[in-house]
Amino acid sequence: MAETTFTVTGMTCGHCASSVTEEVTRIAGVTDVAVDVPTGAVKVTSAEPVARADVRAAVEEAGYALAE
Repeated sequence: MAETTFTVTGMTCGHCASSVTEEVTRIAGVTDVAVDVPTGAVKVTSAEPVARADVRAAVEEAGYALAE
């Protein structure tokens, strides 16, 4: 099992967190997503490490941006 934390910018509420969670959960192998709106932290738990590009694409699909 792998856990990686990413920082997402632009989230301000629970709906934001839900949107990001929904999109990131669609990545193959992802088993859990935990979002902390105030800090922008998104912890992704997966069977294998997930590619940053896949997370970026999912976050952008939700309407937000992955911090560099």
